[in-house]
Amino acid sequence: MDVLVVGGSGFVGTELTRELHRRGHTVSVLSRHPDEADLPTGVETVEGDVTDYDSIVGAFEEKEAVFNLVALSPLFEPSGGDEMHDRIHRQGTDHCVKAAEAHGVRRFVQMSALGADPDGPTAYIRAKGQAEELVTESALDWTLVRPSVVFGDGGEFVSFTKKLTTPYVTGLPGGGKTRFQPIWVGDLVPLLADVLGDDRHVGETYELGGPEVLTLAEVAKLCYRAEGKSLVVLPVPMVFARIGLTLAGMLPMIPMGPDQYRSLRFDNTVADNDVVAFGRDPATLRTFADYLGVAEAEAETTPVDEPAHA
Repeated sequence: MDVLVVGGSGFVGTELTRELHRRGHTVSVLSRHPDEADLPTGVETVEGDVTDYDSIVGAFEEKEAVFNLVALSPLFEPSGGDEMHDRIHRQGTDHCVKAAEAHGVRRFVQMSALGADPDGPTAYIRAKGQAEELVTESALDWTLVRPSVVFGDGGEFVSFTKKLTTPYVTGLPGGGKTRFQPIWVGDLVPLLADVLGDDRHVGETYELGGPEVLTLAEVAKLCYRAEGKSLVVLPVPMVFARIGLTLAGMLPMIPMGPDQYRSLRFDNTVADNDVVAFGRDPATLRTFADYLGVAEAEAETTPVDEPAHA
């Protein structure tokens, strides 16, 4: 199949491009800086910006399937402010959908986010929800994939955690009770590629998570334990966290702001793990501790019964 990966030079995109190429697909990568990616020989690269329709529309010609992976991280405040989420996620998706329709592309796979909602609590979640509406209202054979936070080499989850904390003793909003269900990029990418292999995935929305639920405090402890350091977490009342991150957002050297505070008020977990729709048992997926090289017996993670919304 002739496949275009929009955002194929990014963290997930590079791995997906390699996987699709390995499976025998003809793959093209569209991004702003495609030459910076370490891509397999034979993968065509096209330079373009999803916010500029004319710069991308030609890349969709004669393609049979498109993956739209272009995204800004919800973990950090984007350069240009939160309105960039609308430009990249909603407007960028609108341009991709229109380009796909203009060239008769059959399949369209949109990587979205857990909790995507046009009326959601953060600019990221709202833009992701509005982008989903554009996809589902299109004439394309679409599939939506909503992963929890993705970890792996080149990802931002570990660096985000370390920016938010300090070793040995650290304060975390609400004691770090926000829950995540992190999924390894090496587990996510084959599932994305599998979407093209079966038409039963058309018109479906899949929420994908890893094998376990971890609180932010547990994630931080694992990150530092991997470096041989201990960590004691002190709870910071959410009202103080809101004030602190709002003030931090005014400082150019701190890439966090009020949207990051709001994102810590709701969990990033799945109700039912849709990896089973691809024949995978969640228990077989790679754990965050294993990725960090921390023995499971040393992880000392505990179940959390109460959600972070309180």
